[in-house]
Amino acid sequence: MLSQPVRLQRATLDDTLAHFGVSPTVGLPAASISGLRETHGYNEFAVSAPEPLLVKFAKTIYENPLILLLCGSATVSAVMGNVDDAVSITVAVLIVLTVGFVQEQRSEKSLEALNKLVPHHCHITRDGQPLHLLANELVPGDIVTLATGDRVPADVRLLTAVDLEIDESSLTGETTARRKDAEPCQPVRGPAESANGYANMNGMGNGHSHGEPVALADRTCIAYMGTLVRNGRGSGIVIATGTQTEFGVIFSMMQDVEEKRTPLQLSMDELAKKLSAISFAIIGVICVIGVCQHRAWLDMFTIGVSLAVAAIPEGLPIVTTVTLALGVLRMSKRKAIVKKLHSVESLGSVSVICSDKTGTLTKNEQTVMEIYVVDEPVHCDPSAAAPPVHQHTVAVKKTLAVGALCNNAIHKEDGTFVGQSTDVALLNVLSVFGLSDPRQEFARQSELAFSSERKYMAVSGMHGASASVPNGKDSGREMYYIKGSIDAILERCKFYYVSDDSTPALDANTRAVILTRAQSTASRGLRVIAVAYGYGSVESQNGVGSGPGTRAGTPVPSSLDRERPKSNLVFVGFQAMLDPPRKGVADAIALLHSGGVQVVMITGDAEETALSIARALGLRVGARDRGACLTGQAIDRMTKSQLMESVGAVSVFARTTPKHKMAIVEAFQARGAVVAMTGDGVNDAPALKMADIGVSMGKSGTDVAKEAADVILVDDNFNTILPAVEEGKSIFHNIQNFLSFQLSTAVAALTLITMSTIFGLSNPLNAMQILFINILMDGPPSQSLGVDPIDPQVMRRPPRKKDEPIISRRLTYRILFSATVIVVGTMYIYLYALSDDNMSRREQTMTFTCFVFLDLVSAVQNRGLGCGLLQNPMLVTTVSTSFLVQLGLIYLPFMQSIFQTEALSMTDISRLLLIAAVSAALHEVRRRYERSLNVDLSYATSAQEMA
Repeated sequence: MLSQPVRLQRATLDDTLAHFGVSPTVGLPAASISGLRETHGYNEFAVSAPEPLLVKFAKTIYENPLILLLCGSATVSAVMGNVDDAVSITVAVLIVLTVGFVQEQRSEKSLEALNKLVPHHCHITRDGQPLHLLANELVPGDIVTLATGDRVPADVRLLTAVDLEIDESSLTGETTARRKDAEPCQPVRGPAESANGYANMNGMGNGHSHGEPVALADRTCIAYMGTLVRNGRGSGIVIATGTQTEFGVIFSMMQDVEEKRTPLQLSMDELAKKLSAISFAIIGVICVIGVCQHRAWLDMFTIGVSLAVAAIPEGLPIVTTVTLALGVLRMSKRKAIVKKLHSVESLGSVSVICSDKTGTLTKNEQTVMEIYVVDEPVHCDPSAAAPPVHQHTVAVKKTLAVGALCNNAIHKEDGTFVGQSTDVALLNVLSVFGLSDPRQEFARQSELAFSSERKYMAVSGMHGASASVPNGKDSGREMYYIKGSIDAILERCKFYYVSDDSTPALDANTRAVILTRAQSTASRGLRVIAVAYGYGSVESQNGVGSGPGTRAGTPVPSSLDRERPKSNLVFVGFQAMLDPPRKGVADAIALLHSGGVQVVMITGDAEETALSIARALGLRVGARDRGACLTGQAIDRMTKSQLMESVGAVSVFARTTPKHKMAIVEAFQARGAVVAMTGDGVNDAPALKMADIGVSMGKSGTDVAKEAADVILVDDNFNTILPAVEEGKSIFHNIQNFLSFQLSTAVAALTLITMSTIFGLSNPLNAMQILFINILMDGPPSQSLGVDPIDPQVMRRPPRKKDEPIISRRLTYRILFSATVIVVGTMYIYLYALSDDNMSRREQTMTFTCFVFLDLVSAVQNRGLGCGLLQNPMLVTTVSTSFLVQLGLIYLPFMQSIFQTEALSMTDISRLLLIAAVSAALHEVRRRYERSLNVDLSYATSAQEMA
């Protein structure tokens, strides 16, 4: 089989049986099983063993340049005798590694979850005997039987099908179950949409000699592994097992997808490289200065290394990790579970969101949106309160009642309905109009099951004498009710319903009006279900009988398939249904668009249905939909470069397969976009893993999708993405605020020490004071900058580009501004207090205290631009604590001996506080200027959105 895929794509049913050399009643001989299994293997997916924990931990260190740089700094500090620095850096590294490793430590389960879709047992025929065995023992050529509730154990070419309907939503993304039969499908024009040629055996038949492949979702004679039989029964021959199935192809694609580093991780890597270069440059400069001043090489090298270590913000990994972890906790409260720390920030960098339609943007349930009776269209709002009954005509009520009577959905004890999505929708709409289920007073006597050939179903029975009966005068008379496609129903009708006493003739003009209305409704992506009624039984309407006592829902004999040439039915109306958008999704999309995030919809649905939903959601499809939609067939005809050029203007992708979804994600990434992919089915898993951020649904999502994703939406609501993106953007800005604060402190300290060295002055800060500033003073305030509340304007700013450095030009200006304020203020006190070449304790204490006060002002003023002073209680607490600790260093005797300080007079403290106040005023001017720039940026983004 596997060596002849092209031949099998064109095979008829008889050719398929002949190829495997099996009989549909006998099956494979037991003697051939071992040879087939040796060739094709077991019907399962093999997952490689996970890496040992020690190896993963080592990789965490090796793959993080900033951690390596800190380890190197700690080693050099220890060698040079700076034990305090070495210990503090080592502790910082251990904290970062432990928090990150514990948060992200988990086995790779996305591939293992695929095995859960392979059913444990199946029913087959071998050597003419029915067997019940493990599904992983199936081999190509086995004959399997399927019944309602079964999961399909492998890819199967159907031999027989009786009312067989299979839910393929986990594979194709389509909401409704697909009706299956044993006849080869009509081939479609254009390239194949199959990811696997072996399963495409229905691509020929009905006189088509070329046997063009049929789209994955349109193969009615193929049942796919892992899909669920919703109705009916059938049998078939296994044509693919394990990795050769359609799910197996998804398995292979997931194995080939590599883990991607997030924009923040890339920025941190770049920052580590720059800090390394700066460190070595500082060592070089200090050594050159020392040579010029004829100082000892060892002393110069020791000073250089100390300054280089001071230049590295060792608190950065800790603050980044803690900030991300706090973001994870906040998002969990907003019903978004983040599996990897860095995924939080990546959401803030997302520029394109590729969203699956079914179950994500829509409810994943059919809902009646419109009702039409002749000359009276009615729009439904399922979310609104039930309208008064008297506002609607009896024709509308009759349409609702017939749809409910011609229905096989089951009423559960909890008040919900279970069955085909169409039947459930026809029953759910009754409550919108304040009606009860009329089936309670209807004794069904016979049924004609729906078939794709007839395109309708019918029931007959007797009504009881109840006010709930749609037509009270028909009590005791056998009634015939029918529902189906508008064409199939109208051609059997000679009258139309106005009221019980008025059923005018259905003339050509009225018929044309009804058809025009139905076609207009269908063009908007709605599914039209027409209803009619007559008198008599199913038997009398079709010329044959099924015998008395036929149970509702029991398939009638095949003799009922013979149609009477003419009918005398009364057309009542039609109901139009749709899988409606989730509440609030349109508003969320509008806000994402305003923030520069492009939202596109990817679905397995037909083009018209997809465009209809896209318009309702506010996606950018344009007035005439030109270029707004690409189908899977169109994608197959494109090269990678052509697709990359096209996707930027496309908002809807229809009739897509897992392979298409990966191609779409790859095309957006090739354009430099940071891509988030949302989905819930197995068919979404490869794209979820390939995207920069994979977002899965928590309730409806399959295990495969959840394990492949980085973020899980607990409530299955697309709206939850909005606060997640807000959180991501806010976290990145908080990290930038921390960087601005700590790097400005490092730059100021380096500048002071370098200047004093160059000019041969006394060191303004001793070793313990530098350690206090570098570790204890910067630590708590910088941590608090990571928990600033979300800026209300954050969604008005465009996403950060993937290659944009974390130290932007504006951030560089802020760092230089803050450092300059600290240096100028400290140097003023330094020169003011310096009475001679040798600094006294008082003079060094004033310089040290001035630096700390200005540093604390810098911490307060580097908070978020939209954050008020009291909106971050942690920042107020840590800065206040640091201020009190600094006073303790000055006035407590035992601290004075450690840090070589002395008590300052009130005059000295007042002078220092005045300088701090001037610094705060200068920072406030800077903040107002930056806020005005952000407003201009928001206006520019809004203008771009409107354009």
